[in-house]
Amino acid sequence: MSAARIIPVILSGGSGTRLWPVSRESFPKQLWPLISDRSLLQETALRAQGPRFAPPIVVCNQEHRFLIAEQLRAAGVDGARIVLEPVGRNSAPAIAAAALLVAETDPDAVLWMMAADAAIADVGALHRALEAAAAAAVAGHVVTFGARPTAPETGYGYIESGAPLPGLAGVHAVARFIEKPDAAGAADLVASGRHLWNSGMFVFTAATLIAELQTHAPAVLAAVREAVAGRRVDLDFIRLEAAAFTACPSISIDYAVAERTGHAAVVPAELGWSDVGSWTALWELGAKDAAGNVAVGDVVLEGAENCYVRSDGMLAAVVGLRDAVVVVTEDAVLAAHRGQSQDVKKLVDRLRAAGRKEAVAHNRMYRPWGFYESLISGDRFQVKRIVVHPGQKLSLQKHYHRAEHWVVVSGSALVTRNDDVVLVQENESIYLPLGCVHRLENPGKIPLALIEVQSGAYLGEDDIVRLEDTYGRA
Repeated sequence: MSAARIIPVILSGGSGTRLWPVSRESFPKQLWPLISDRSLLQETALRAQGPRFAPPIVVCNQEHRFLIAEQLRAAGVDGARIVLEPVGRNSAPAIAAAALLVAETDPDAVLWMMAADAAIADVGALHRALEAAAAAAVAGHVVTFGARPTAPETGYGYIESGAPLPGLAGVHAVARFIEKPDAAGAADLVASGRHLWNSGMFVFTAATLIAELQTHAPAVLAAVREAVAGRRVDLDFIRLEAAAFTACPSISIDYAVAERTGHAAVVPAELGWSDVGSWTALWELGAKDAAGNVAVGDVVLEGAENCYVRSDGMLAAVVGLRDAVVVVTEDAVLAAHRGQSQDVKKLVDRLRAAGRKEAVAHNRMYRPWGFYESLISGDRFQVKRIVVHPGQKLSLQKHYHRAEHWVVVSGSALVTRNDDVVLVQENESIYLPLGCVHRLENPGKIPLALIEVQSGAYLGEDDIVRLEDTYGRA
C-alpha cells in the first residue's frame, strides 16, 4: 500500500426502495442496523479505521446530514468531512466533488470510493485487496473490486477480468463491463470463471479521477468544479453551491469514467460482498434457524420454511409459509414471495404515483433536535409524540392554521410563547394559540418527551413559519 494514507469517500445518497417499508427516502437503508447492531453506514465507516486511513469524506443528501453526523459520532468515527448535495446527481458528481476538495491540498492522495450500504463479511480480505488496488491507483489506474460470484445473481453488474497487469500483483486489466444480465446470461457468466460481480467500489488518486473526468465527462467536472468553488461551510458541513450542482448531468462513475477509460483495472477478491439490495439478500446474509428462516424482532414462526420475517414493532406471527418475506413496521406491512423481492421497487413506484406518504416517509420523522411521530389523527385534530435531545431546541416559529397544546411526559421543557419564557415540568401543560410565536427547548440532562395535540383547519408540516433556527433550515 502507498505510504500516504488512503482517504475513504463514502457515498450515502441512495434511498434503497427495494428494502421498503423499512428503507424510505426520509430514513434510507444505510442508516438502519440491518446486518448487525450497527447501521450499514457505521459498518462501512469502521472498515476504514486505522493508521492507514485518513478521516472519511461522506457525500450525502442534505436532509440526512444530522443523522449521518450523529451515527458517525456514535461509532467513534472522528474528523469526518460531510459534503452536502443540494440534489442527487448519481455517483460521478458526488465523487468528483470529493476529489476536487482533496486535490486542493493533495492531488496525489489515494481515494477509496464506496457506497454506504454494502455488506462485506471478510474485512481482512478487503484490506488485502485494497493494498493491491492502492498500488495500482498510484500507477495511474482506475481500479475497481470484483467480488467472486457465489451464484448467478441477476441484480448485479459484472466485470470480465482480463490479463494480469505487469508489476501489480493481484491486479488485472478490465476486459469489459457487463450490465445486469438475465438468469441464463448470469449463469453463463458465472460458469466462465472470468467474470466478477461489480462491487461498485473504486480506488484512484484525486488527480487521476479529475483527468479522466476532463477527458470523458467534462460537463460533469465543470459543473462540480463550480459547485465546489462556491461552497460554504454550515456548522460542521460543506454545502456545495446549489445552482451549479443542480445543473450537473446525472451519471454514475461507471458510465462517466470506468467504462470509457483506457486505464481500468480490477482486483478480484472473495470478500463476502453484498449490496444488500433486496430482502432476499438479507435472508442470505442472516442467521437461519433449522428450517432456514431468518427472524428479526418480535416474531413467532410455526411451520414456516426459508422465510425472512422482520418486525420493528408489533408481534409478527407467521404460519406455514414457504420462501416468503414478511416485514412489519409501524405504518406498513410487506408480504412477498422471496423470489420476487426485486419487484418491491415497482410497488413503491405505485405508492409514490398514488401520493401515499408511506412511499417516502416513516411515521417517525427524525430532526436535528430529536424526532416526532404521529399517534392519531382525525378531522381537525392530530396527536403527536415529540422527543427532544438534551440541550437541543426547535426553531422559533408560528403557525397560521393550527393551535397546539403540549403536555410534558418526562423531562423539562423551556417554552417560549410570544414574549414569555416558561419552564414546563413533568405532568404540566401549556397552550399555544393559533399565530403565537413559540419555541420548544430541552434545558435538561435527559430526553424531553411530550404529547402535542394540534387542532385547526390545516395540520400539514408545511404550516411552519421559521423565524430563527439553530440548524440553518429555511
